[in-house]
Amino acid sequence: MNDKFYKNGLYFGCQRCSFCCGHSPGFVYLSKRDLDSLINYLKMPVKEFVEVYCRWADYYHGEQVLALREKKNYDCILWENGCSCYEARPIQCSTYPFWSWMIEDKKTWEECSKDCPGINNKQGKLWSYDEIEINKKAYDENTPLTRSEVESLIEKTQPQ
Repeated sequence: MNDKFYKNGLYFGCQRCSFCCGHSPGFVYLSKRDLDSLINYLKMPVKEFVEVYCRWADYYHGEQVLALREKKNYDCILWENGCSCYEARPIQCSTYPFWSWMIEDKKTWEECSKDCPGINNKQGKLWSYDEIEINKKAYDENTPLTRSEVESLIEKTQPQ
């Protein structure tokens, strides 16, 4: 029997408040899929995209991983009255708010709803258990690129 608190689904409907896209420091980590999607969408070489839009973030075990830059006000670099790359947005963004730690238990979900007016918004969509699990799995499996992986990608894509 499924005993998760969201077994009957959860309401979420983005209110475009942009709270999750800025206002406070944070990291949007980029996986290989995310990087490929963004460089294809923006029609930019890897090296240029990394130089313009990215920064290195400290991660587990002393590793550094690729993340999007933030503006001085902590908004995501891709935020311009909406996501400028919405169709190619990173998995971390597209799976919000169904991140594993946010749906760990009802108490955490309710705490997160205090910062996001889309969470528990009955005008929003009722996301099914299966939809939530698909998003959670995508979030959990979305591994950020390490500095050495990005450097290798840049090296492979540079003209000889």
